[in-house]
Amino acid sequence: MPSAKVKIDKALLDKIRKYAEMSGYSSVEEFITHCLEKEVAKIEDSDSEEEIKKKLKGLGYIS
Repeated sequence: MPSAKVKIDKALLDKIRKYAEMSGYSSVEEFITHCLEKEVAKIEDSDSEEEIKKKLKGLGYIS
């Protein structure tokens, strides 16, 4: 599967690294992928475009 680079604040990356290790993930990348897949699945379960926008606003992704 192709991959892409994403910039993450160092303080956040340190937290992610800590929780990935505590949770038993084999890598930070695996942990991040799993978290993102869960969030995308929540959005995909929405019934309408308006509901999706509301969820994205709630998550702080759009204003």
